[in-house]
Amino acid sequence: MKTKIITCFCALAVAFIMLSAFQKDNKKEPWSHKELMPPSELAEKLNKNDLTNIVIFNIGPSGKIKNSLFIGAAQDEVNMLALKKKLEKLPKNKEVIIYCGCCPFEHCPNIRPAFQLAKDMGFNNVKLLNMPKNLKVDWIDKGYPMQQ
Repeated sequence: MKTKIITCFCALAVAFIMLSAFQKDNKKEPWSHKELMPPSELAEKLNKNDLTNIVIFNIGPSGKIKNSLFIGAAQDEVNMLALKKKLEKLPKNKEVIIYCGCCPFEHCPNIRPAFQLAKDMGFNNVKLLNMPKNLKVDWIDKGYPMQQ
């Protein structure tokens, strides 16, 4: 009987450790699925020159999408301060679109802090441009508009 209890306890402990490790690897992103903007949607807005209520921030080191404001890599504190200053000047209902494109989302050091900053500042229409691979594959190779 004692052996069964010890075996059950050990099995529960192992299961708990595995679950904890799984949860750490699968941490929740600061954006929801509905807050991911398909590149085709932004490209369509840019092609139609429909920019009345949007602002696009480039928060990475990669190329400049047409009509975007270059901030620089959001992993750097000075660039996060620059982004904060730009956001402070905007109405909270403005559609804020953030992109980096330096690398796949899971490795990107820039998108999470920039996205979270906009949310923490009370912006209710923040979007992350959905470029899970990088700017070249998910934007440039599709012929979407870049800054001239």
